[in-house]
Amino acid sequence: MNHPDFLKTLLDEATRPFRGGGRFAYHYARGKLSSDCIFRELLRQGIFPAEGHYLDLGCGQGSLFGWLLAARKLYEQGNWPDDWAPAPKALSLRGYELMQRDVDRAARAFGTRHPLVDIRQGDMCRIDFGRADVITILDALHYFDHAGQQDVLARIRAALPPGGLFLTRVGDASAGLPYHLCNWVDHAVTFVRGHRLPRLYCRPLSEWVAILEALGFVVGTMEMNEGKPFANVMLICRVPA
Repeated sequence: MNHPDFLKTLLDEATRPFRGGGRFAYHYARGKLSSDCIFRELLRQGIFPAEGHYLDLGCGQGSLFGWLLAARKLYEQGNWPDDWAPAPKALSLRGYELMQRDVDRAARAFGTRHPLVDIRQGDMCRIDFGRADVITILDALHYFDHAGQQDVLARIRAALPPGGLFLTRVGDASAGLPYHLCNWVDHAVTFVRGHRLPRLYCRPLSEWVAILEALGFVVGTMEMNEGKPFANVMLICRVPA
C-alpha cells in the first residue's frame, strides 16, 4: 500500500529543512521526493541496512538525506506503516556534489554543524571515498565517460566492507524509445538545476550488471518507472558478507 496520508506527512517532514535553503531548494525537494518512486520503495522494501554510515555521490542539495532523516524520525515516533520495513538509522550522512550552488543550498538547509549531515563540493572521479556501509549514486553515473565509470565503481567496491551496499539507478540503453525519453527528461532536469547540458555515457543494462559482477558485487535489478514510459533500473549491489 502507498499510504497517501503518511506519504504527505513524510514529504512535509523531509522537505522542512529546505525552506531555509530558499524557494528553489524547497520546491525542488518537494517535486523530486514526491514524484520519484525510488525514494518510497527504498523505505517500503527495506533495501538499506538497519543502520550504517552513508555516502551519496552526486548528492545535489541532499534531498535523499532529508528523506532518510524524516523517515527515521517518524518511525521512532511510532508514525510508520505496518506493512513497511523499519526505517533505517543513519549513523552518518556524507555527500559530495560537483556543483557549488547545490552544496550552498544544502548548507542553508542543514546548517554547517549538523550532527549527521556533511555535504561538500567534490568530483566523484577525484575524491577519496573513505569507508562507508552504504554508497549511493542516483542518476549520475552516465555523466562521465566509460573509463571514469569503471574507476569510480572499482573504488566504490574498495570502500565497502563485507555486507556493504552500493545502490544506483541507470537507464537501460538497450530499451529503445523509453531510454531516449529518459535522456530527454534527464537533460531537462539538469538544465532546470542550472547545469550545462551534458554528454551522456550510457550502457545496456546487461553491460552494467556484468561490470558490477566482475568487481565482486551480487547484483539485483528492479525497474523503477511506476507506469512512466521510461527505462530506469535500480541496481542493488551487495558485497558478499
